[in-house]
Amino acid sequence: MPTVSAADLLASHFDAMPPVRALQPRVLGWADGRLRLGAPLAANVNDKGCAFGGSLVSLMTIAGWGVLALRLAEAGVEADLYVADSRVRYLKPVYEDLQVEAAAEDPAAAAALAAQVRAHGRAGLRVRAQVRLADGAVAAVLDARYVAIARG
Repeated sequence: MPTVSAADLLASHFDAMPPVRALQPRVLGWADGRLRLGAPLAANVNDKGCAFGGSLVSLMTIAGWGVLALRLAEAGVEADLYVADSRVRYLKPVYEDLQVEAAAEDPAAAAALAAQVRAHGRAGLRVRAQVRLADGAVAAVLDARYVAIARG
């Protein structure tokens, strides 16, 4: 179960962006550096009755962004976060509510993120996000590099 502060932090960010708000994302969990998001299929369906690819990549992108946002918030570091680059692979159609999980590819780099931003004013982190089906199969994968730039 997500902490109220984690869910509230991300919900306020998501709600401030109309295209993201339209996806209807919700925080399902934040523990051990892993963020889980969900969204209803009905808000993200395409003309074939499965999840729209743009919704899948958007949810994976904001899940990766959320990993950095939560790590930095927990460390008391204020920074602006950006997607520097990403690659997505669609593996299976999704005919159910969307479930996304994201985590840093390198736990040591993730642990050093806040210190890097404090010391250098910026830091990068590679994150992998996946859409998982109810049976555990992976339907889509996003590998992305995010950049955090200290505010002020």
